[in-house]
Amino acid sequence: MRAPRFLFFLISIAVGVALGLVYGWIINPAPYANLKPDTLRADYKADYILMTAEVYRKDNNLGQAVRRLAILADRPPELLVAEALLTARDLQYTSADIETLATLAQALQSPAAGATPAAGVTPGAVETPTAGATPGVTATPVSSATPTLENTP
Repeated sequence: MRAPRFLFFLISIAVGVALGLVYGWIINPAPYANLKPDTLRADYKADYILMTAEVYRKDNNLGQAVRRLAILADRPPELLVAEALLTARDLQYTSADIETLATLAQALQSPAAGATPAAGVTPGAVETPTAGATPGVTATPVSSATPTLENTP
């Protein structure tokens, strides 16, 4: 008497799983596909930029680092790294991680690297990316590990 009930239970579980997969994959699949990396949350973007900075620290290939950052957004890489530094500080990343990001930021801002600053942005300063931000507010790294916000005329 127990064997038929157990067999019915297993068949019910298998049918339920199969119906759930059919419904989730065929009848009503998730509405998103082929999302672009710029849809990532700020903390995931900071993680991606940190991974890029770690690879740059190992191979010192700034061109490859810029290409990796270019797939993240259509903004200058200096801006992306400055955002990542601010996010890393807010999320209390380790000092080693912040230094790694700062090293990439310095490399991107160095004139010897061939990186050209965006129009209207002075070297060493990066425009704040937030929507609705106060015009003229820039994020400027004061030291290699701590970016600050300052007003520009």
